[in-house]
Amino acid sequence: MARNGNQRAAEAPLRPAEPAAHWKALKEGDRVRVRLTQGYETSGFVDAITWDHTAVWVDLDNGHGRTLLHCSDGVEIVPQDA
Repeated sequence: MARNGNQRAAEAPLRPAEPAAHWKALKEGDRVRVRLTQGYETSGFVDAITWDHTAVWVDLDNGHGRTLLHCSDGVEIVPQDA
């Protein structure tokens, strides 16, 4: 193993860890659409949000369970009209 390699590279986030502006407006109970990757999306309701809005629990429709999404996961959470 290289001892003199760039030790700080592991400290840098792979993706920004700052939530998008619309994540900061989300509230528990909001209906949302979750875009996982291009062509793959699902919907549900916001179940819980961390104080800094970097992580959101979404209760997915059709009994698909509850999922935790972080702003650095590369997913989009888009508010949806009822």
